Amino acid sequence: METKKKVEWERIPIIINFTEALRFAETYGYAGTQGTVWLEGQHFRPKDQPSDTVYIVMHPSSVLQLLPLPTALADAGLHVICASSRYARNDSALIMEKVCYDLGQYVRWAKATAGYKRVVLIGWSGGGALSLFYQGQAERPSITHTPAGDEYDLTSAKLIPADGVVFIAAHLSRAETLTEILDPSVKDEFNPDDRDLDLDIYDPACPHQPPYDAEFIARFRAAQLARSRKITDFAENTLAHLKAKDDGEMERAFVVHRTWCDLRWLDLSIHPNGRQPNITIMGPPKVANSAPAGLARYTSLRSWLSQWSIHRSNAKGADSASRITNAPVLQIENQADDSVPVTHNPIVHNALGTPDKEFVRIHGANHYYAGQPQQLRECVRTVIDWSQRRGFV
Repeated sequence: METKKKVEWERIPIIINFTEALRFAETYGYAGTQGTVWLEGQHFRPKDQPSDTVYIVMHPSSVLQLLPLPTALADAGLHVICASSRYARNDSALIMEKVCYDLGQYVRWAKATAGYKRVVLIGWSGGGALSLFYQGQAERPSITHTPAGDEYDLTSAKLIPADGVVFIAAHLSRAETLTEILDPSVKDEFNPDDRDLDLDIYDPACPHQPPYDAEFIARFRAAQLARSRKITDFAENTLAHLKAKDDGEMERAFVVHRTWCDLRWLDLSIHPNGRQPNITIMGPPKVANSAPAGLARYTSLRSWLSQWSIHRSNAKGADSASRITNAPVLQIENQADDSVPVTHNPIVHNALGTPDKEFVRIHGANHYYAGQPQQLRECVRTVIDWSQRRGFV
């Protein structure tokens, strides 16, 4: 299949709704507050080029229909669904188990309503862990409750397994990624100015400067885990308090300060790849560390446990990958990725239960292929080549 000449395609809105009993409103506005969950997506359908395979691209909270990869896939003639969860553009109350169910509704719609015989999940960036999580639960379902103890039974959800999974520039999970970029210098969760100078790498007065020695790296990582555990304990204790109080209050929101802090952004000798120093997908890391758009900046107690807690989340990468035993998996690592550490893809690859797994590295590619049409084309060609060899296109 030729990828240089763009194929003409159309955008078709997708609206999916289903009933679900809700204990309280999780998102502001009409959607999801009246016992009905509404999902909105877009179907990129090439004109005069039918296919019995569709590629579903989904992220837990982002909308992807304007980003370069999905449109590049459609330009190459692939049928694509850009799927949005019930938490589109707002992950403050996001529950990963519910997002998994949402993805299942798109898979079901693609096969039962749109008539596709095969569905391939494309997990790009944060969608990678979601794709693994979904496929693992579709093949070998195990979850009956969220980490907060709320019943949410994926074992009876009849999730339809995808026919293949593509993992592109993707990290292990939201929980594992956040833990690796939590600022361990924060001593008081309610006062971000109260910090440990010995761990505050963005303070010029910090006694540790790059390149960092092994002892400091180990202590920094341990402090990140300890901070995550501290927040998890707070969430669980507060939920227990609300349950014991039993006055109608079931949930609370809170702020997690300073969540964009990784030694690797300042010291390229740690897990080296082709990334640039002091630059991230959110801009300069020191600025992003306290910006309002940071990961997990605004969250609820239940959402922290489900999507952000490394100690409680059900959606961690290796666990999910180990449950996938039937579907073929393609992993594409962007060699100059400034978001996904080089340690993540090997962990997923080694954990995958399927024997049909391929690993491809695109040299020089950054996370979003920003200003990189050549690397983007290489990614699309890789997906098409893999698909052709498996009879998907």
